Amino acid sequence: MARETPADDLRLVGLTKRFGTSTAVDDLTRTVGAGSFFALLGPSGCGKTTTLRMVAGLEEPTSGQVLLGDRDITRLRPYKRPINTVFQSYALFPHLTVFENVAFGLRRRGIRSVDGEVRRMLSLVQLDGYGSRRPAQLSGGQQQRVALARALVNRPRVLLLDEPLGALDLKLRRQMQIELKRIQTEVGITFVHVTHDQEEALTMADTVAVMHDGRIEQQGTPADLYELPATAFVANFLGQSNLLAGDATGVSGDDVAVTAHGSRFSVPAGRARSDHGPVHLGVRPEKLILVGSADQVPAGHQHVTGVVTDASYLGVSTQYLLRTGWGAELSVFAANSGTSTPVAVGGEAVAYWDPRHAFLLPRAPGGTDRTSSVRDEPVGTSS
Repeated sequence: MARETPADDLRLVGLTKRFGTSTAVDDLTRTVGAGSFFALLGPSGCGKTTTLRMVAGLEEPTSGQVLLGDRDITRLRPYKRPINTVFQSYALFPHLTVFENVAFGLRRRGIRSVDGEVRRMLSLVQLDGYGSRRPAQLSGGQQQRVALARALVNRPRVLLLDEPLGALDLKLRRQMQIELKRIQTEVGITFVHVTHDQEEALTMADTVAVMHDGRIEQQGTPADLYELPATAFVANFLGQSNLLAGDATGVSGDDVAVTAHGSRFSVPAGRARSDHGPVHLGVRPEKLILVGSADQVPAGHQHVTGVVTDASYLGVSTQYLLRTGWGAELSVFAANSGTSTPVAVGGEAVAYWDPRHAFLLPRAPGGTDRTSSVRDEPVGTSS
């Protein structure tokens, strides 16, 4: 299928939704670029699905606007919007064949000659030859492809994806992540993907917006959000982070000086969201390296000493907990590359890192260390 000319941007302006005294979405203003793959990521109850439903026309905003380019579609009924939605439940018609499921929207619009368009869509989602089957004869992944073809055949300007892969098993979900990105790139339609799964967002989206309590905490490329989070919530929702409570004492040269638990550290000024007062010094678990003594720490690196309290072998990595002298536990992910020496539980060890891999976040006065549990899984291995 040839790539179409991108439609206008999708714009949300002051979008707010209240249910009684509860505010589900709070004054949300965002622009989703035409032809982009945009992910709205957040935990249950953060307002992401309510946002999607307002864009789809399934929920009426308390205030604010939904615009496609300069066209205000806020009060249009769902069927009058150039927008289609793919749900987690697929919502296929069980009594219709795959062909007729895909053709349903075209026939409803009064289009008589549907054969060529339906076959093109089935080919796009790699279901050639499946047109005569019924949904019950398909796997979950195949049913999801049919739902996608049924939405795309209407040539919407925006396709909304509401947790579309949540019902699939891990292996199939990862395959579909790649397929969805391929399809989006090929058709050039704006995709807005709502999910609580960090891996889905990182794998597929050009732009990710992390939502919390009805507001966007941070928006950017997957790499930008992961490598330089703006808040403690983003740091620990998009992957995991060890956040050490400290105090920034200002910029010295190219770095921000930090004191934490009686030790001095530094973070490049370009990676600091704050350079004075209470801060969290953050280091991702996979950026820490565990060794037996401080003598093994390379020059220019920073470190903390502690006792290994737990080790979990997870195939691609071994995940350690290191209890520091002040009582906090740091998570360390050591890749099982065959080049490192396992560290015994109960023994003293040193975790070190390159300051260029750390980041600095503002901290509420009185806030303490925030570290990840070793039983959680890092981005790229979550189920």
